[in-house]
Amino acid sequence: MSTLAGRTAVVSGASRGIGLEVARALAADGVRVAMVARSADDLRDRASEIGDCAIAIPCNVADADAVNALVQRAMREFGGAPDVIVNNAGNFTLATVETTEPESFRAALEVNLVAPFVLAHAFLAEMRQRKRGHIVTIGSIADRVAFPENGAYAASKFGLRALHEVLRAELRGSGVRATLVSPGPVDTTLWDGIDTETRASVSLNCSFDLTTLLPMSDGAAFRLNELDSGPLWILDVTPGADARVVFVPAVPAPAASEEEAQ
Repeated sequence: MSTLAGRTAVVSGASRGIGLEVARALAADGVRVAMVARSADDLRDRASEIGDCAIAIPCNVADADAVNALVQRAMREFGGAPDVIVNNAGNFTLATVETTEPESFRAALEVNLVAPFVLAHAFLAEMRQRKRGHIVTIGSIADRVAFPENGAYAASKFGLRALHEVLRAELRGSGVRATLVSPGPVDTTLWDGIDTETRASVSLNCSFDLTTLLPMSDGAAFRLNELDSGPLWILDVTPGADARVVFVPAVPAPAASEEEAQ
């Protein structure tokens, strides 16, 4: 039997992509999962597919009142704070700084940075009291590498990584764990509105091939006990400590042309 059986979790951005795969994996291990997303119909359909372990809680995490209602619902469903929080909901657009509207910048910060803070803040006191819990933050390669046209996204993800590091420092010895997973580009619907040429242009001047997306097969890439499998490089993992994991497509940097070499 899984050591997670009987535990509870809140997963944001759970109607598709990484969040959906994480919810499926947790439910398969016997975890009761509160699945959170804006798209109410899609969310309920996915939760129904997963089965009785899944609870659909429609919520726009950029809406403070909606997040407060989510927290209260989760507390009622679980009889207290969840054992695991997976902060995965994301807002991703590509635009240069001068073409990014201030409203779009604020929206990225609200979803990618403020919402994870609010969820951690809401549940953390009880986690500390019972000396058990796990806050998992889904970051991005963009939380430590600056790419063109990533002004809003990178600013929010760099901030999110900083929040994670503060949590790690504050929670050391408390029994509550904090884990950051910073994947490279993953083949989810997040990329649907971005054409291949744009993906390639984002790859300029960096050694990661952003047109080669990580597969989303069975969520295996995101199981913390399977990080050594698949087309991944693993960096910054300290034995015996909370995992700080970065994984990116294992695609070598292109060789320099003769003109570049000269």
